[in-house]
Amino acid sequence: MTDTEGGETGEVAGQYGKKVGDRLRAIRRQKGMSLQEAEEISTQEFKASVLGAYERGERAISVPRLQRLARFYNVPVDQLLPRDEGPSFAGDGDEAVVDLTRPVAQPPRKVTIDLTRLDELNGTAAEMLTRYLAMIQVQRQDFNGRMLTIRRDDLRAIACILDTNVDAATKRLEELGLRLTV
Repeated sequence: MTDTEGGETGEVAGQYGKKVGDRLRAIRRQKGMSLQEAEEISTQEFKASVLGAYERGERAISVPRLQRLARFYNVPVDQLLPRDEGPSFAGDGDEAVVDLTRPVAQPPRKVTIDLTRLDELNGTAAEMLTRYLAMIQVQRQDFNGRMLTIRRDDLRAIACILDTNVDAATKRLEELGLRLTV
């Protein structure tokens, strides 16, 4: 197997192309469009056969074309790409020094926020938290309006909003009456 430009083997590039295609298909379906409807709505800019080839991973999509497709679907470009699950580059600064002698309290994997209680709170932190959680709802297309389950990664941003560290953010949410136990 020969390397392609950038050093990836054809098999690895093909697997990534398939993942990109799966993501493109998922976004199109979330928009409620068939391949033919996408072609019609785009006034033939995105032919159904070409979109299908992108989605099956049979054809690579160029960066400018990906950007046009993102505009067409009205999503950020990065939403058309699969999550990066690959290894980090050596020496890219991601290494962390961990003190293994000190126990580390892990925040819970998920925290459920009472959105109705959040509506009752006032202040800058409440406004920022409301905007941040609304952004999460839009990204997930989750508009039940009563509760929202946030992930550990989201807790980092919430800790910043609440002017605390990640370990104390869950406790602070409880103090505010925002954390639901489900």
